[in-house]
Amino acid sequence: MSIAVIGVGAMGTAIVHGLMEAGWERLDLRLADASVERVEALLADGHIAYSDPTIAAESAEVVLLAVKPQVMDAVLGELAPVITPRHLVVSIAAGITTAGIEAVLGAVPVVRCMPNTPALVGKGMTGLAPGTHATEAHLARAEELLAAVGQTVVVEEHQLDAVTGVSGSGPAYVFLLAEALEEAAIAEGIAPEHARLLAEQTVAGAGALLDSSPMTAEELRRQVTSPNGTTEAALRSLENDAFRRVMRGAVRAATERSRELGA
Repeated sequence: MSIAVIGVGAMGTAIVHGLMEAGWERLDLRLADASVERVEALLADGHIAYSDPTIAAESAEVVLLAVKPQVMDAVLGELAPVITPRHLVVSIAAGITTAGIEAVLGAVPVVRCMPNTPALVGKGMTGLAPGTHATEAHLARAEELLAAVGQTVVVEEHQLDAVTGVSGSGPAYVFLLAEALEEAAIAEGIAPEHARLLAEQTVAGAGALLDSSPMTAEELRRQVTSPNGTTEAALRSLENDAFRRVMRGAVRAATERSRELGA
């Protein structure tokens, strides 16, 4: 199976690296990017790369759209003359619906995906939803691609905006938590370099524990919370400050913004 990756920024690069780690050959990948410098770097690294996306797409079986939502209309316009029903189009652009892509490209199989930045280290979470003309086989092929950079889950397309709010934007919430922990540590008199290590390793370690344990997040939280202990005092403070309501508000804001982008 040959794949054209249109847009080789951070996420496109992560997927390319993931595919190669999974055993894909450079000859199976056709890369395209608007940046001449990036194309030159890809060529120097032994990749097949073009500045013209139509050349990459024409000879591929799968076309992965990894461009920013703001330029998607222009890219689809360029690709429309060469995309046919034999292609599978996989889009990772936030807020861009399969119907919107089909309106430009015609009756082609489209799968819309929402990955996140931990894909850069093979720990991504991607939600996928098929378009009108995508079969189970097309969906399985798209899952195979995104599984190269982490876990996948298939949802209804109308749920992808919420997936964006939870896992798409979610890493930023965790990074903000690490920032806040670091700032709190400094406020308690801990040296900045130690505060950063304490905060970052705590977040990373907790995530690794949650990932490897059969226990749920709630069960792990309860396990570490002793009655009348320090953790219970901290959690009570968070609950009193409406931590859960704040998190729901953040997810709702990201979800609504994703819907606006697709409108």
